[in-house]
Amino acid sequence: MSDFHQNGIVTDFHNLTRRPVDELEADLVQFAKRRPMSLILPSLYSELEGPALANIVDQIARVPYLGEVVIGLDRADREQFLHAREFFSRLPQHHRILWNDGPRLRGLDDELDAQGLSPQQPGKGRNVWFCAGFVQASARSSVVALHDCDILTYERGMLARLFYPVAHPHFNYEFCKGYYPRIAEGKLNGRVSRLMVTPLLRALKTIHGPLPYLEYLDSYRYALSGEFSMRSEVLDGIRIPADWGLEIGVLSEVHRNYSTKRLCQVDLADAYDHKHQPVSADDASAGLNRMSLDIAKALYRKLATQGVTFSAEGFRTLKATYYRMALDLIEAYDHDAVMNGLSLDRHSEERAVELFAANLLEAGSAFLDNPGERPFIPSWNRVRAAIPDLPERMHAAVEADNRGEV
Repeated sequence: MSDFHQNGIVTDFHNLTRRPVDELEADLVQFAKRRPMSLILPSLYSELEGPALANIVDQIARVPYLGEVVIGLDRADREQFLHAREFFSRLPQHHRILWNDGPRLRGLDDELDAQGLSPQQPGKGRNVWFCAGFVQASARSSVVALHDCDILTYERGMLARLFYPVAHPHFNYEFCKGYYPRIAEGKLNGRVSRLMVTPLLRALKTIHGPLPYLEYLDSYRYALSGEFSMRSEVLDGIRIPADWGLEIGVLSEVHRNYSTKRLCQVDLADAYDHKHQPVSADDASAGLNRMSLDIAKALYRKLATQGVTFSAEGFRTLKATYYRMALDLIEAYDHDAVMNGLSLDRHSEERAVELFAANLLEAGSAFLDNPGERPFIPSWNRVRAAIPDLPERMHAAVEADNRGEV
């Protein structure tokens, strides 16, 4: 399948999927002696009842090089947390669950809020941020990976490929982004990436010029993938959105902090499928509707830090430019699908583009109307400066929860 993306800004590792997983894992067992590895799993409680997570846990249980698994558990009451402890208990690795809705972590969140440091809304970004703080406090690893909990086609080789570039002791990569083709059940998926992010980045380049930041984002073959790995010190200094802008926010932060020579992307799988979000055209708080709004706002905020000036007129121009580019890409995607024997519903694709175009304006209005907004969660460096012992107390709270003191 064509990806319509690659321009070589970040190092691109192809065809690791062709190497047997046992060989990769044998290497990683050796790498782990110098660079211990942790995995973060941000999860909703509902995913424990879904079709994907049980297999993911079974696969992770077979990973021989992994030293720690940190599960961020959202939307769980006490009984559900206790069930989660039992659910993950078959992991042989050292593992801990962050009960984000439990009284201990809620109490620490209240302290953060009193200092103006708490994430301002629930979501994946908030979950990941707390997990990152715990990983730093536990100090068990020098390399950290993260992936979603709804991957229906998960196999442990994905994790080995994700870790490999940043865990290799003779490589100097600080960050690795996972790539996989969004094809499943004979369909071409990945609508937000294909129909919003790619044409939006190119529309922004048309209007504002080939800014290094935009060229960099466009070099990722799948900027919205939820799979990435990094050296653990990267977690200290990044400021991420609390919402669906997490992936764009992380890419933006590592670009700000590191040379692109220290960043890479890697093929994880030949096939990938996960829970598909509904469009939710009538509900701006859900599905791809909410996701597209959050991503657009994240991009606008980051571009503003690059010195880009926005206006209402500029957002109208951006909408028109994006819309034309997105329709042209639909044509290319349709031909690509036909050549590869896949199905693609052009009507639903164009309806999605119409929604995304409207949301570019909506996100622009929100950006202009709220100049005092603090959209990013503070870095853990700042938290430690304000409340020096909070990471250690959070670690102790998680340990108490996992010992059964609930």
